[in-house]
Amino acid sequence: MTDLQQNIEQQGFAVLPGILDSERVARLVSELEAARLQMNGSVLQSRGQVYGIRNLVDVWPAALPVVRTPSLVAAIGSVLPRGYGLVRSIFFDKPPGRTWSLLWHRDLTIAVRDARSVPGEFRRPTVKAGVPHVEAPTWLLRGMLTARVALDDVVDENGPLLVIPGSRRDASAEDLPSEQDLAARLRAILMRAGDVLLIRPLVVHRSSASRAGTRRHRRTLHFEFAPEQALQGGVAWHRFMDVTR
Repeated sequence: MTDLQQNIEQQGFAVLPGILDSERVARLVSELEAARLQMNGSVLQSRGQVYGIRNLVDVWPAALPVVRTPSLVAAIGSVLPRGYGLVRSIFFDKPPGRTWSLLWHRDLTIAVRDARSVPGEFRRPTVKAGVPHVEAPTWLLRGMLTARVALDDVVDENGPLLVIPGSRRDASAEDLPSEQDLAARLRAILMRAGDVLLIRPLVVHRSSASRAGTRRHRRTLHFEFAPEQALQGGVAWHRFMDVTR
């Protein structure tokens, strides 16, 4: 077992340094800023500041080559079985002056083709940016993997992700550790622009707010991968893309 595989297995996450170089990161930031003006329906914004974009590869195809970066493909392929695919993509930002935070949680929601007639283990159907979503059962989430690509340096100042190492192994996806346990075990994920965090969706995590007065963004490309295309009970992914070709 490699160090990466061991970290994912034991801790539930690992940081891959320097997947994208600084020139590529700068180009992506510039292209994304220009492209967002042409996006409709998928952009989440407040007071003129964009803080999220859903269905990212659909509205901004330039995101797809990021997923196909050879070193990233190799890393994901060492964790997930052959035949894995991209099933959801999102952009997040914490713009200066318009920060936000999220409480402790696990990522339970997946994008599906139709949420109106799904088995009982797929719950709480909703629609986000025109795409049906449901909460997935634990057996499915355990096999998934998320890649979070940092487009900015992530430091204490701009609201890093906080994670609980080993928490993906907890018995129930809906139960969270006690507040005391969370405080004792939390770890801040600090990264350089171009680094990638690989993390299992059942790892307990939260997003902290940026500090008042910061001039830093915290822009992230978020890609979710499933181990295989087939799902049980007639449920189908909204989109399943083989990114290894």
